[in-house]
Amino acid sequence: MSTLIPPLPPGIGLMAASPNSGPQDGRYQLPAPALQAIVDAPRAPGLSLSPHRDLVAMVQTPPLPGIEEVSQPELKLAGLRINPRTCAASRYAYGADLTLLDIASGKESRIRGLPRALRVSDLSWAPDQRHLAFSHVAYKGERGEVQLWLIDIAARRARRLVSQPLSAVLSRGFSWLPDSSGLLLQLRPAGMGKPPVIDPVPSGPVQLDSDAEGAVRQLRTYQDLLRSEDDARLFEHYVTVQLAHTDLQGTLRLLGEPDLYSRVSVAPGGQYLLTHCIMRPYSYLVPVSGFGERIEVRDMNAKLLHPVAMLPLEEGLPPGHDAVSAGVRHVSWRADAPASLVWAEAQDGGDPARHVEHRDVLYLHAAPFHGAPQVLARLAMRYGGIAWGRGDVALLNERWHKTRAVRQWMIAPDHPTLAPELIYEGSYEDRYSSPGAPVTRADASGFPRLVIGPDTTILLDGAGATPEGDRPFIDRLSLTTRRKERLFQSAAPYYENVAAVLNEEGTLLLTTRESPTERPNYYVRDLRLPPEAQLRALTSFPHPTPELKDVQKEQIRYRRNDGVELTATLMLPPGYDAARDGPLPMLMWAYPHEFKSASAASQTTGSPYHFNAVSYWGPTAFLAVGYAVLDNPSFPIIGSGDAEPNDSYLAQLVADAEAAVDEVVRRGVADRRRIAVGGHSYGAFMTGNLLAHTRLFRAGIARSGAYNRTLTPFGFQSEERPFWQAAHVYQAMSPFNHADKIKDAMLLIHGEQDSNPGTFPMQSERMFQAIKGLGGTARLVMLPNEAHAYRARESILHMLYETHRWLDKYVKHAE
Repeated sequence: MSTLIPPLPPGIGLMAASPNSGPQDGRYQLPAPALQAIVDAPRAPGLSLSPHRDLVAMVQTPPLPGIEEVSQPELKLAGLRINPRTCAASRYAYGADLTLLDIASGKESRIRGLPRALRVSDLSWAPDQRHLAFSHVAYKGERGEVQLWLIDIAARRARRLVSQPLSAVLSRGFSWLPDSSGLLLQLRPAGMGKPPVIDPVPSGPVQLDSDAEGAVRQLRTYQDLLRSEDDARLFEHYVTVQLAHTDLQGTLRLLGEPDLYSRVSVAPGGQYLLTHCIMRPYSYLVPVSGFGERIEVRDMNAKLLHPVAMLPLEEGLPPGHDAVSAGVRHVSWRADAPASLVWAEAQDGGDPARHVEHRDVLYLHAAPFHGAPQVLARLAMRYGGIAWGRGDVALLNERWHKTRAVRQWMIAPDHPTLAPELIYEGSYEDRYSSPGAPVTRADASGFPRLVIGPDTTILLDGAGATPEGDRPFIDRLSLTTRRKERLFQSAAPYYENVAAVLNEEGTLLLTTRESPTERPNYYVRDLRLPPEAQLRALTSFPHPTPELKDVQKEQIRYRRNDGVELTATLMLPPGYDAARDGPLPMLMWAYPHEFKSASAASQTTGSPYHFNAVSYWGPTAFLAVGYAVLDNPSFPIIGSGDAEPNDSYLAQLVADAEAAVDEVVRRGVADRRRIAVGGHSYGAFMTGNLLAHTRLFRAGIARSGAYNRTLTPFGFQSEERPFWQAAHVYQAMSPFNHADKIKDAMLLIHGEQDSNPGTFPMQSERMFQAIKGLGGTARLVMLPNEAHAYRARESILHMLYETHRWLDKYVKHAE
């Protein structure tokens, strides 16, 4: 298996239009040339590192898709969005090219035989690195399919492996066998026929019942749910899977009968399958993740060997972010054993309000699964995952959201009676004290394992948060002596992040390195060499916007009126001088975060040495048209001790905004009368509240937000209490309830097909109607066929057009 290294920030190209050109006739509009350039820039590739860590698969990121592609048929069933043409999850972006890069030589190789009009959906290295499998989404007229292709690494040649299409609705549809001899497939069943025809004449009403059982459950406001038995039959049609095995020659062998497989994984020893199958009854209240499941162990012919658990339909959990399912959960294979199951079980019924000695118990059950499972660990908090190493070393995490507490233990999975040893204890909010994450790499079977060195040492990869900004590091930690040695840390004036550790000693690193004026590129850093000789460039992506290379950036710190320290990134256009040019119109773009302590809220985020990238998605694009930008200013909402953050949400939100405005005005870069505020999702919610409760801003840009919290009555963000326990908080926090106080111009943009829980398109529609009906100034823009984030080139261009036009009218040229 392989994980795609995230692509580098997008670059910039050039085209043309005027922000005020074109009639308002309901058609897509083009923004100013400088904004359009940012959208149409070439984008950097994504990287997938090979198991031996000497090759990289480079997947070229294509330009933004057009609205025609984004508007392909889409079914909305059980919380899923399905493309019926391909029997796959709806996707809007694919890899457009695939090459191999040799890390030692830096040589890039073309691959022969790739399909025309390549659309790489997923890819995975064979554990022995001799082959690379990938799925290609092919279209032919009105039909489509997800195809499985195989690259011979030595020959640098690709070929289609099997003729049957994959089913990729609930998974990517393929995975390697641990010995690299073939792949386990999830296929569209042969002869599945046409989908069920939905009778337009209903056979009866939809009926739901609730029993007075006394249990309080959180019922989130999900979208795209099943609505009828017709929907249920259509859902079953598209998620039914035929398991199969193929060797490297493409010889196919079907395994068992088709079923509603949601997940299938092969044991590290290659002798067993762990399968999850969806069961009826279904729900009209929760998505597929809440449906019942049969979890079973099967042999490699899909014959049932051992039933693990029968999980019932679950319509909601007990209140609280620490609530979990009452039964078996997180069932998986132990990575360092041939065939051992591991899972967690809550000891409090999944209810954080119950007081028990141990919240979770972790169980281990080895093949052939006779007798009772062993207790691997008893946890005072919730199970938070495990990094497997060997029989005497694994790192087990537990955490508790209410207090933000986290602990890491060293356990000996082959000796479960040995007491665990505490490795780290702290708060996951405290970035300054974070020890970093343990480094893992794929073993010979393709499973992630801890990199363990002599004397039981491990490697830790951390963000390196400091008061001066993030400085990523690699440490070597002895689990026996607890002695820690720093092997590498990013140093000014660069920001260098470790993308991968290339050897077990932690002395050979694949990094990305950047500075405010240098675009991120990949480097190999050899710590065994003298400092001046350690770094070797692997890629050489040029500066995407030479004309904007002199954008000015500064990481600033300032204080809220209660002493909480805040951070922001101040960005100014090239050539601007505050003393000479005076204040600029400014766009401030933020997203509030909840904290349990003022000290954690005051910590610096980001780095002053990041590349001055200009993206179409956030606020920085408007640097190109003469605006100052305050990007990601801290908007902490703090609830210390027993207090809930949202009990004082409005007061803290206003204080955060006042501090930011005061600081940019003090610096002389912004005019107090010409500042706009904006944000996406919870940032849009923030924007509505700031316009309703202050006159700090001349305009607001609110994208894909929620404005009436009574429409999400069972909690939102970090708010755990349902509406009925904190009605005053829900009411006070809802800008919809205070729309009569909004006196400054508010632009609302929303995707018509938003699937995010809580941010229903209706939220923006009702907010606009309220402002309009109350005589305020607002504009509503609904983007067709767009979800919570926007994908189509036309949509992005129009979003920038509307935002620029709004800012110029109500901020730049404000009277």
